[in-house]
Amino acid sequence: MAPTPVNPAGPRLLLRRMREVMASPQPPQEKLDQMVRVIANNMVAEVCSIYLVRAGDILELFATVGLKAEAVHKTNLRVGEGLIGEIAARGAPLNLADAQSHPNFAYRPETGEDIYHSLMGVPVIRGGRVLGVLAVQNVTQRLYTEEETEALQTVAMVLAELVGSGELIDPSEVHEGTFAQGHPPKIDGVTMAEGIAIGQVVLHEPRVQVTRLIAEDEAIELVRLDEALSSLRSSLDNLLERADLGIEGDHFDVLETYRMFANDRGWVEKIRDGIRGGLTAEAAVQRVQVDNRVRMAKINDPYLRERLSDLDDLANRLIRHLMGLDQGGVIDLPEQTVVVARNLGPTELLDYDRARLRGVILAEGTPSAHVAIIAKALGIPVIGQVEGIVGLVDPGDQIIVDAMTAQVFLLPTQDVVDLYEEALALRERRRAAYAEHRDLPAITKDGVEIGLHMNAGLLVDLPHLSDTGAHGIGLFRTEFQFMVGSTFPRHEAQRELYSRVLDAAGDKPVVFRTLDIGSDKVVPFLERPKEENPALGWRAIRMGLDRPALLRYQLRALLAATAGRDLRVMFPLVSDVSEFLAARSILEKELKRHVRVGREPPGRLWVGTMLEVPALAWQLDALIPHVDFVSIGSNDLMQYLFAADRGNTMLTDRYDILSPAALSFLRMIVDTLQRGGVSVSLCGEAAGKTVEAMALIGIGLRSLSMTPASVGPVKEMIRTLDVAKLRSYLLTLLPLPDHSLRTKLTNFARDHGVEL
Repeated sequence: MAPTPVNPAGPRLLLRRMREVMASPQPPQEKLDQMVRVIANNMVAEVCSIYLVRAGDILELFATVGLKAEAVHKTNLRVGEGLIGEIAARGAPLNLADAQSHPNFAYRPETGEDIYHSLMGVPVIRGGRVLGVLAVQNVTQRLYTEEETEALQTVAMVLAELVGSGELIDPSEVHEGTFAQGHPPKIDGVTMAEGIAIGQVVLHEPRVQVTRLIAEDEAIELVRLDEALSSLRSSLDNLLERADLGIEGDHFDVLETYRMFANDRGWVEKIRDGIRGGLTAEAAVQRVQVDNRVRMAKINDPYLRERLSDLDDLANRLIRHLMGLDQGGVIDLPEQTVVVARNLGPTELLDYDRARLRGVILAEGTPSAHVAIIAKALGIPVIGQVEGIVGLVDPGDQIIVDAMTAQVFLLPTQDVVDLYEEALALRERRRAAYAEHRDLPAITKDGVEIGLHMNAGLLVDLPHLSDTGAHGIGLFRTEFQFMVGSTFPRHEAQRELYSRVLDAAGDKPVVFRTLDIGSDKVVPFLERPKEENPALGWRAIRMGLDRPALLRYQLRALLAATAGRDLRVMFPLVSDVSEFLAARSILEKELKRHVRVGREPPGRLWVGTMLEVPALAWQLDALIPHVDFVSIGSNDLMQYLFAADRGNTMLTDRYDILSPAALSFLRMIVDTLQRGGVSVSLCGEAAGKTVEAMALIGIGLRSLSMTPASVGPVKEMIRTLDVAKLRSYLLTLLPLPDHSLRTKLTNFARDHGVEL
């Protein structure tokens, strides 16, 4: 006959007994021994065992009732080995009627467990880390009920506090021997901004550690929950009612979703059930949160995972309301800080102290995200799409961000830290060498001069002009000023920004790109239409021509900022010559108005276009008579050329700008413009990568614009390059059917002493 399942009062009685054990003055090992007896009696189990993680990912049997006593501290399993190891590795419960028939069953003769069939085990988790496994077994074949599983999970929360206190295992070993729930210590992501960082974790929205787990009075806890929910909902309502947020856009949709979840009866009822089971309100929220994280690990659908992730974030907010904690951000940062967040906006990144911020890890994000663009300008390495990272780390954990290989190392061993510290030291030595070469010309070994410009979009970027020795600003993204504000920037604010940019540049040229908003670049004060494919939709110059007042006011501010200095204006995402002519006509009308009201005109006016849409490449002969310069935006141009969304990680390796097709296409553009006497440059990500920059110079480009951090490495490559030899070799490769010429070009550089 199967044992009688726990009755409704069982979990509450079990928690009360556990609290008595925890409060007793007996040594920690004796507490464990008593715990397994209490759990076995309450759950009518013939076996109850506790395994704890030791250094080296070893699970050691620490206490048992039912198995042989001599097996305690002698039986060991590796994480992932046997059923206990599988529970630890997955960070999720396991419930089996016939455990011995499971393919991962591992028999340990010294335990005497061969007579037991059913098994139910749960991970002991604290702060997103697996500290051990708590398991019960019975001779009969039976599936444990959902109520029994939840009861054991609740007990495991109490056990986690005892283990985490360091009373059972030395605290240093507890830290080394625990590992991220269901994940290895190394996790892959996607590079959003290159670099390497070692530091201590700072959670963007710190997770609060719940220490008061067992309730004294159920009624009081239910009232506390209702009050906290009311406070949470009120705070979300206040955000939604803020006039500066508007009623359209992703920000509004997210808050609406949060408000919907905050009123979700199923979620709230699960929390109330936890309180009725004997937990405090915050402990009940945390238990439901852990359950949701386990569900997240099993779901592949990105939409459903996003919804569960929202619930996880909402649970953190509710816990903070319950504990009366301020909702503000990080105040004190460690000397070496790595910020970990689900996602970050560009302004949120700028809130952190740049002197202490070393790197950023995001659970979401793409290389084209706005935060990535700013991080590159600041030289901050960022890795995105690191699955579940927010739930895997604790504040203060040591972590390594390798944004060169897109890998994150959680709680790295000392030998790994030593390796990366050596790599960082090497990077610093190279950076110092680049600084020494700052004033040297970017001229190849055979005398070809290359113009190296930098991309910018913020005032914080401007000191890099002198730091790097860049020839000027080849791309100033004007949209950042619009994206970070809640209202449309006034004329004077725009003029002031552009004037300060020109002041900082001095006699170096600055190319201002007019507003490139739309698609993924959302501004809060403009209504955004719903589009199935926004990258191909209403954005950039299309929006500027449809809303001419928007473009006109920006051009008016640019003209006012010149005060007699030269002005270079560039229009984004031009698809045909008529669009360029329409935009240029608006600029010329504003120039006439500028002069008519008695203001000093620019010393000289250059008007150019971005070439990002392939269609424009076949209209160059018609464009050349009307344009002063062209800048190739390789990021968008390549995604349109190959019909591959550059934000889709599944397509990352599907095309390469170093393919014969892409290089031949770019060569055709460069040759046509140069024959027509129009200067041409390239300002996409490829310009800042040494192998790609070498190939671009090989097909004829003589001007590149890149992130400030890339100027030094690219200049070093240029000064060791013989363009004539490269071009001769490259022309033999363009007819090949290869997917990419990357390996061949890298080998050329190695064989000819080109510094990459």
